[in-house]
Amino acid sequence: MKKLFFIAIFFVVISSCKKDEKIEISNTPVIEFTSITPATAIEYQDKITITISYKDGDGDLGENSPDVKNLFLTDTRNSVTYQYRISQLAPATGTFAIQGKLTVELKNTAITNGASSQAVSFTAYVKDRAGNQSNTITTSAITVTN
Repeated sequence: MKKLFFIAIFFVVISSCKKDEKIEISNTPVIEFTSITPATAIEYQDKITITISYKDGDGDLGENSPDVKNLFLTDTRNSVTYQYRISQLAPATGTFAIQGKLTVELKNTAITNGASSQAVSFTAYVKDRAGNQSNTITTSAITVTN
């Protein structure tokens, strides 16, 4: 009886052990909208800060050349696109997954329709050094006032 009990316990312990599954991250960057502040911005005065999280399976997001633009932020009201450079995030040697957060600052914005306030949101995407373009995200809206 004791032997049968120990065998049963052995099988319970073995079946409860689970092999860790490796999580695959795409070599094409994937981004997610995290936040936009402030909720209300005074036109021509307040900077707008957008935070985006990223994952890149081969670590080639970012660039050391100051002439290369790899983050694109578009105002949804008028389709004006602002271009930024993400500094290289991982060494060029080796291939490994990276993830983290990016913060983008837009110096200010204006009301585009002549009203005393206006809602604005932005879309954004990134490109890695291999030319892979991420998904496009849309921020929540903030209000611009004069």
